Amino acid sequence: MYSWLFVNQDSLTQRLIELSAQQFSVAPLSEGWQTLRGDECAALNVAAGSQGWVREVFLHGQQQPWVFARSVAARSALEDSGLGLDQLGSRSLGELLFSDRAFARGPLEACRYPAAWLPAAVRAEDLWARRSCFSRGALGVLVTEVFLPNFWQAAGIEA
Repeated sequence: MYSWLFVNQDSLTQRLIELSAQQFSVAPLSEGWQTLRGDECAALNVAAGSQGWVREVFLHGQQQPWVFARSVAARSALEDSGLGLDQLGSRSLGELLFSDRAFARGPLEACRYPAAWLPAAVRAEDLWARRSCFSRGALGVLVTEVFLPNFWQAAGIEA
C-alpha cells in the first residue's frame, strides 16, 4: 500500500493500465467552474473562496471503478495558461501532465478522504487518498486520487 500512496512518482494512469492488463478507462463524472474548497485554495496558494476548474472522474480498471480522481486549477491561473482541461473528455489528465515536461510535480500527501466529498455511488469512510500539485509557471493543478475498495482487491493489498 505504501508504494501506491507515497513512493511512486510515476503516472498513476500508467500503473493502472499495467495492473488492469490494458483494461483501463476514464469515466468523467463532472467538470466545470466551481468555488474551490478551503484545502484546495490553500494548496494552490490562492485566496479562500476562489473559483476554479473542477474535474471529477472515475479511473476504471477491468470495468470497475478503482480510483476517484478530483483535479482542480484556479481560474486566475488557468485562463491564461493555454491548458485545455475542458477538452480532456475521457482522456486521462495524468497522460497530459506527464507528457508535458514543463510540469513539475510537488510532493505526494496521503490521508483518509472524507466520505462526504465522495460521489454517492462509492461513498465510504476511511478510504486512502493521495494528492499532489503539478506546477507550470503560475499554473498549479491539484490532483487528488482516492483509492476505492475494488482497486485494493485487484492489487491484492489489504487496505
